[in-house]
Amino acid sequence: MSKPLTREQRYVISTLLKRNESPARIAEEIGCHVSTVYRELRRNACKDGHYSPALAHEKALERRERIVTNSALKPGVLERALKLLRDEQWSPRQISGKLALDGIRISHERIYQEIRADKTGELASHTRHGMKHRKRGVAGKGGVKNIPNRVSIHDRPPEADGKRFGDWEMDLIVDPQQNAILTMTERSTNFILMKRLPQGKKAEPLAKEAVSMLRPWRDGVLTITTDNGGEFACHEMIVTGLRRKGVSDIAVFFADPYASWQKGAIENANGLIRQYIPKGVSFNNFSDEMIKEIQMKLNRRPREKLNFATPIAVFNKFFQ
Repeated sequence: MSKPLTREQRYVISTLLKRNESPARIAEEIGCHVSTVYRELRRNACKDGHYSPALAHEKALERRERIVTNSALKPGVLERALKLLRDEQWSPRQISGKLALDGIRISHERIYQEIRADKTGELASHTRHGMKHRKRGVAGKGGVKNIPNRVSIHDRPPEADGKRFGDWEMDLIVDPQQNAILTMTERSTNFILMKRLPQGKKAEPLAKEAVSMLRPWRDGVLTITTDNGGEFACHEMIVTGLRRKGVSDIAVFFADPYASWQKGAIENANGLIRQYIPKGVSFNNFSDEMIKEIQMKLNRRPREKLNFATPIAVFNKFFQ
């Protein structure tokens, strides 16, 4: 039996479909049999034929959960699950997995049933996508020719595969006024850092803020992968600022233009952040304390890839 597709593979499928690539080419890119791609599109595409990677992943997880029955929920279990949804905005999958670690059984699908049954929409408002279809444009930025000493992602060492600790991804989110928040994530733990940039997308101040954010953790920084935005032109300042005596410098790599899936961890992190800071909303509505609280909230959200441990708990183990 083939392994279930990951969220990152589904983002690759979406990107390549928008380029009109064939299922065979997509299968080659994500490392699976072509029949897996055909089955994915048949089962998890929207009714209008559009393929949304986020919704496809949710549909696949829901289908997997239907094999688990919950005919006799213990008193208070559903209430506890919905409290986590309201208070922490965890996904039903995360709630189910975390409660299972505590010996409490409730399926992902059972929680979704309750959300769908709530005609007021209040429960749905706490989910990442509001239980609504949201189209994603082709992600990525155009190539920038004035990034000095740019090193391609294709030169990144194979061991920087997101499984070892110390490989980071970096990006920006911006509001309509071009205010910016710098976001970073450590790929193996999904630990997130985020900080408002007082000078917006200017490259040199951004590099200084990146160094400030990572310096407490610089023993756990081996590589950083980002995109080709001109705001990352001072990447060599980051390398210098995180330099440690007697230790090899960190390396910064740049994804291909229009290939945001090559840094899928930070794209996913940005999507989680947008649950709290929606697109189109001014960052001026959020204090630095509020931004810090969003970071903390996401870092204590259990992740399936970590067996429902939290990013902060797994990340901190490397510094004990």
